[in-house]
Amino acid sequence: MQTSYMCFFFLSLFSMLSLITSTPLSKNLLPTIPFDEGYTPLFGDNNLIIQKDGKMVHLSLDERTGSGFVSHDLYLHGYFSASIKLPADYTAGVVVAFYMSNGDMYEKNHDEIDFEFLGNIRGKDWRIQSNVYGNGSTNIGREERYGLWFDPAEDIHHYSILWTDSQIIFYVDNVPIREVKRTESMGGDFPSKPMTLYATIWDASDWATNGGKYKVNYKYAPYVAQFSDLVLHGCAVDPIEHVAKCDNAQSSKALPSGVTPVQRIKMDNFRKKHMTYSYCYDKIRYKAPPSECVINPKEAERLRKYDPVTFGNGRRRRGKHHHHGSRSQEEAASL
Repeated sequence: MQTSYMCFFFLSLFSMLSLITSTPLSKNLLPTIPFDEGYTPLFGDNNLIIQKDGKMVHLSLDERTGSGFVSHDLYLHGYFSASIKLPADYTAGVVVAFYMSNGDMYEKNHDEIDFEFLGNIRGKDWRIQSNVYGNGSTNIGREERYGLWFDPAEDIHHYSILWTDSQIIFYVDNVPIREVKRTESMGGDFPSKPMTLYATIWDASDWATNGGKYKVNYKYAPYVAQFSDLVLHGCAVDPIEHVAKCDNAQSSKALPSGVTPVQRIKMDNFRKKHMTYSYCYDKIRYKAPPSECVINPKEAERLRKYDPVTFGNGRRRRGKHHHHGSRSQEEAASL
């Protein structure tokens, strides 16, 4: 009886350890912080409202302005996340962004890691876009765009960015959806300078929905995005001296070391079902894929069927680049 009990105990312990080591870092494993401890308002005045004991923030967009907040500190690598609920109903032209950037410090050679949520007309789903810039490489947009397996306006969902010196991983509800590995050919195009974290909502009518065909309709304003479960887990950097204020070994101790085999299966399934655009396969923008791209023939064929002009041998006039602050986007997909 005692032997059976001990076997059961060790089996349970092994299962628990396996779960911990194979599960991506989540909001449950890292402490969340009140807004005032990690962030400060960026713009928007009364369109930024701190709620729920300082642990939830509402950002809104109306005819006057959008709104946003920014982290107090610069960070060199780390894990950054938030639970977000997006506006509902007609949201064409509305963009909610959760991203890292140093564009205010490096005007010509900034770095950036983006999560952007692109609104849509009524009856069409929100789209999510990820992007990476390094050393001002905005002429090479590294966008990917996806649908989601849920309605992000119905409830909160968790969005996270892992950034190390060798990789960037984007997570949705702790499922990795994109992995960017640093390659020698990328050179300085891989983000490598300290960045701050931002959250914003703004009017991107000129590009965000079908290349600007559908604009923000302020009849449906205010558009409100809810942020909570804020996690800033990284190596803080002194903004004046640019010296790290943390022990690198200690700050990276709790971070995932990469995508596990189980996570890779989930990521591959997500990309097969939900990815609608990848810069690596865009034959209109690039005669040859950027050097870091690894072409998957099955992925190429699936995207070609989705949009034969962009990903095939079709011809059309190249779209314009649109700018918001230091960032550049090109909306290649239709509704």
